[in-house]
Amino acid sequence: VLLFSLQELINRHLITMAQIDHSENPDVPSEVDSYHSLFPLEPLPPPNRMQKTSNFSYITSCYKAVNSKDDLPYCLRRIHALVFSYDFHAGAETMFSRHFNDPAADSYFTKRKWGQHEPPPPRQHAGLLPESLIWAYIVQLSSALRTIHTAGLACRVMDPSKILITGKTRLRVNCVGVFDVLTFDNSQTNHLALMPQYQQADLVSLGKVVLALACNSLAGIQRENLQKAMELVSINYSSDLKNLILYLLTEQSRLRSVNDIMPMIGARFYTQLDASQMRNDVIEEDLAKEVQNGRLFRLLAKLGTINERPEFQKDPTWSETGDRYLLKLFRDHLFHQVTEAGTPWIDLSHIVSCLNKLDAGVPEKISLVSRDEKSVLVVTYSDLKRCFDSTFQELQAAASGSL
Repeated sequence: VLLFSLQELINRHLITMAQIDHSENPDVPSEVDSYHSLFPLEPLPPPNRMQKTSNFSYITSCYKAVNSKDDLPYCLRRIHALVFSYDFHAGAETMFSRHFNDPAADSYFTKRKWGQHEPPPPRQHAGLLPESLIWAYIVQLSSALRTIHTAGLACRVMDPSKILITGKTRLRVNCVGVFDVLTFDNSQTNHLALMPQYQQADLVSLGKVVLALACNSLAGIQRENLQKAMELVSINYSSDLKNLILYLLTEQSRLRSVNDIMPMIGARFYTQLDASQMRNDVIEEDLAKEVQNGRLFRLLAKLGTINERPEFQKDPTWSETGDRYLLKLFRDHLFHQVTEAGTPWIDLSHIVSCLNKLDAGVPEKISLVSRDEKSVLVVTYSDLKRCFDSTFQELQAAASGSL
């Protein structure tokens, strides 16, 4: 788990830093308002073949971009007339691309020609998703709707193509607010009048998403396939999942609330809570390691500003004299030791151990040998820390003009 988490973070970092060659992509602007370094997150169709999306009925495109004001990456969703800015989650993929990108999965719902035999229905772990994964998605999506509806708003984009998955099961809803802008009618006196209707539509959309996941096919939510899809759910999944889908898809005489499905989720909520807490423990362990790495990096960065500095205050010998000379020998002690045969001696644990002792300023003594091996200086790490701190402060004072 730790290895997967670390590799995932590295991949996300690489995606965040990705750039394009503008000479090969002249249609991608170098800047949009305060955003720069645009990188397409979706394939760019040829300019003469752009098509309207099925969701918004407008031509759309999506980019990663960096905001020059805070230097953070964002996701820009362009409706060709407007640009919406969202948080950027590197490595995210849509629910559609992860679970509904296999045409063969629709074969169970495909109409048969005369004489063709109907294939056996798919089963869990053999064509269908495990129920535990579906409930994990339900908890997150219902939580998102609960937050939105409690604010008196509606999602309006509860669709597999607009639900993002990061990592194994973490969900986020993309493109929220787009419909509110595109369908805004300035002639209306009460812009929230239709919100209850939109919220009811959100619950229906959630039911369709859950049914599609249970069938592992978007064909299952088509009106002519609903009965067959529900039979598939009855055979393979619990009655709670079936009842939740029926409740969300069946018209009710009263206004429904996303809170109504909480009893159907029941104790499964605690399973997701436990998984979330375990994930937090893993992240905290990784964070603790990165805190140590950051501390050691700062030490090396400071040491690098001191060692081999060509000149300071018009003194070309500054880095080779006084406290700076001790730090130079310490740098050699860290990185440039050799074996008796004269080959490089590389031990990362030695480097980390010595840097930790320097940072703590321990009283342990250390022998520093000159490069010509004619002199040996015996000092403590506390002495080196004093030299290190005072020298770097001297550099900082000169950089700020206070020296």
